[in-house]
Amino acid sequence: MDNVARLLKESWILVEEDRDRLASYFYARLFLLDPELRQLFPAQMNEQRDRLLEAIITSIHTVGDPERFGEFLRDLGRDHRKYHVAPEHYHTMGIALLDALRTAAGGQWNLEYDQAWRDAYAAIAQKMIAGAADDGNPPFWHAEVRTHERRGRDTAVFTCRPLQHRLPYRAGQYVSLEVPRYHPRVWRTYSIANAPNEENVLEFHVRTPVGAGWVSGALVRRVRPGELIRLAAPMGSMTLDRTSTRDILCVAGGVGIAPIKALVEELTGWNRTRWVHVFYGARTAEDLYGLAELEALTVDHPWLSVTPSCSDDPDFEGEQGDVSDVINRYGPWTTHDCFVSGSAAMVRSTLRALAQDEVPTAQIRYDTFGDL
Repeated sequence: MDNVARLLKESWILVEEDRDRLASYFYARLFLLDPELRQLFPAQMNEQRDRLLEAIITSIHTVGDPERFGEFLRDLGRDHRKYHVAPEHYHTMGIALLDALRTAAGGQWNLEYDQAWRDAYAAIAQKMIAGAADDGNPPFWHAEVRTHERRGRDTAVFTCRPLQHRLPYRAGQYVSLEVPRYHPRVWRTYSIANAPNEENVLEFHVRTPVGAGWVSGALVRRVRPGELIRLAAPMGSMTLDRTSTRDILCVAGGVGIAPIKALVEELTGWNRTRWVHVFYGARTAEDLYGLAELEALTVDHPWLSVTPSCSDDPDFEGEQGDVSDVINRYGPWTTHDCFVSGSAAMVRSTLRALAQDEVPTAQIRYDTFGDL
């Protein structure tokens, strides 16, 4: 498997600069092979192309880690049930993917690369099919929006409640979400911002910056209480290990505070011995929309500390600078379980800071909102 992982990464270098062409050719080939598959996808395919590339990149970078590789693909298989993907579709998708890779790479493609991708895709398809088959839950949940609150110009916090079965998830996980009234068959991933509760109510934080996707825009500006949305199967491994005795470092940027808040909520139910340090960064004080709620938890839980920072607000009285730089002023973090969530740039810089601090990679879990 080590040789397969090497060949996958080596061959990906040949096509990664031409991702749009790769994705466009993949879908064109897929729909030519099986025209009926087209109806499973949204009319506009821009965001769907992004999802494909994220899945490919994550797969090739985890193939050398059997446990993480298997967990990611089983989750992905469960998640793809929302598209009504059947086991027989994976064969067609494999043909289209190999054709797209060969075309994008051109004359630099060779038989070794071809066989490595065949072997890898066979393993990918097998684990995704198994993950879907093992899931007794529905392909997606209908949920009613209960509350909706704007937090500044471009951010909203809303809650919803699944109408049928309880949605089984763990604090720190995320789900794909669809707003069928406005953008049918367009799905986008969002972290759940609260720990599981008896009421089966889920909270989400959504930001819609300039150039954001349609789903985020609808969730911030158009969705109202009483409307229905759809939630797919929970995914993600940024979850707590209750058997660990290490203290905890949480680093959040912007709406990346959502899964961190969920993790802290879970900890309030059982933690007594582990110190938890939350670093929450944003551009301005106004963007630290979740700070007051986190700071309120420190009153009843002395093991919790919250350190806010701003990168572009000289009047802010707390820490100044990017949150990845701020954590370097504290620590060291080598004996901590570390959780990181935020934009791709923020996650990248924080992972670099933790690497420089020589934190073992096995102790780091992260979520990113964008292409890492």
